[in-house]
Amino acid sequence: MQIRRAQLQVSLQALKAFESAARRGSFKLAAEELSLTPTAVSHHISNLESRLNVNLFHRQTRQIVLTETGRILAQATTEGFRKIDNALAELKTAGSVVRVTTTSSFAAMLLIPALQGFSQAYPNIVVEVSTGETVDNQPYIIPIRYGDATTVAPGDIIRHELFDVFGSHGMKPPCWSTEPVTLFTTAWKNTALPEAPLAAWLAANGLERANIVVKKFDQELFGIQQAMAENALVFCSTTLTMRLLKMNLLQQFGTRPVTSDLCYYVPDKSSFDSRNTHTFLNWLGGVLNE
Repeated sequence: MQIRRAQLQVSLQALKAFESAARRGSFKLAAEELSLTPTAVSHHISNLESRLNVNLFHRQTRQIVLTETGRILAQATTEGFRKIDNALAELKTAGSVVRVTTTSSFAAMLLIPALQGFSQAYPNIVVEVSTGETVDNQPYIIPIRYGDATTVAPGDIIRHELFDVFGSHGMKPPCWSTEPVTLFTTAWKNTALPEAPLAAWLAANGLERANIVVKKFDQELFGIQQAMAENALVFCSTTLTMRLLKMNLLQQFGTRPVTSDLCYYVPDKSSFDSRNTHTFLNWLGGVLNE
């Protein structure tokens, strides 16, 4: 035999009237708080008592006092409405501020410099950026991560990585076969990531590694900065060099870029339902595919 528990339906307005009267200790004060008349508050509470078949207040000449049952319900409704208010405040904040966490290289070389354009296009949306190498599991924070494209859901990927060699603007093209060439590149802190595809790039461009002196940093931005400082070469992703190429701070040498198994992605990208988050992700997709 299955016993079904009957659903008890009570008015939200009646619960609000009761919670306010219990907290303020007065129908009159509850009426002022809710912009109702004392009679309306009394009517809502009487209906609630009838629905529950209990007395919630001892009604005395000049005051009301909670019954034991009323005290239990008052504690529950006060806590419940407080949780609802806190959740609404959190959602409002999440809807007005877009919080992003990403790698130091992506933030410094691309995202933060590009945000001026976002602010001009969407002045009412605030974007806050923090950096870190681990994936955040917090609601309302967009984690833009660097990962192995073969293990990432296709719908989460926002940019597949290409790699090429870049040098300071104005430097002479390297003589790959006749003199030693220093080439900065990256050995990721996260050893689970695929390596930078230097061997594939050399093969695609018909070059040998014999004359190349490879120096590695643990973040791409360090290799890029060092190449610019020393008027040298860096083998890195085309994503992080986009802005520097436009500003004529870096240049390419007509070599052929190669694909890799690396990508930028947002874990569970479809789970974000804030309109401002959608606006930001759509804008970012445009920036990455210019």
